[in-house]
Amino acid sequence: MDDLNSEWQRKGATLSDKTARKEFGLTQEGIVEAIRAGKLQYRHNSIHGNPFLRLLRREVEAFVSNEHGDGYLKEQRTKAELACIDRDLKRLRKQMVVLEERKAALLAGAGMLPDGRVSTGPSARH
Repeated sequence: MDDLNSEWQRKGATLSDKTARKEFGLTQEGIVEAIRAGKLQYRHNSIHGNPFLRLLRREVEAFVSNEHGDGYLKEQRTKAELACIDRDLKRLRKQMVVLEERKAALLAGAGMLPDGRVSTGPSARH
């Protein structure tokens, strides 16, 4: 029993019903039916007063594999990982734009050219 409790505590071992729907293409009705059939364990949880079901990831993966096959599970995992990578790339692009703007402002304020050389403006050419 202690091993089961530790699984509920371990980071990444659980997911919400909403995440299961998004990652694995399940429906809320399918999740509830699997719970009633004893194929999925769940715990009630809430964040900021919003209730949700917490499920064990390994059980959801086994359920999806049994219902739709290993190929479907692999495809869904690939889609989820690609979506995560795309989100990270988008975030990094935004961060890069902000840093480039900050760099340009610092260089302009210090009278430097983008390559790091000191600018010799018109007043310095007498």
